[in-house]
Amino acid sequence: MTHRATPPPRICPNCDGQASAAITFGGRDHQGHLRTITAHCPACQGTGTTHRRTRSTREGARA
Repeated sequence: MTHRATPPPRICPNCDGQASAAITFGGRDHQGHLRTITAHCPACQGTGTTHRRTRSTREGARA
């Protein structure tokens, strides 16, 4: 019996798979480290992929 291959994950259309970005504050702290924050894509919560819609969610969306 052959095993089915799992389909590749769908890439998030909002961030094109680049779900997290490091953003600098433009300065350095007193130890010389660059101050950064991490921003995540709000649509995929930083995963870079979207979830497949099932038939029930597609039918519910039409109602």
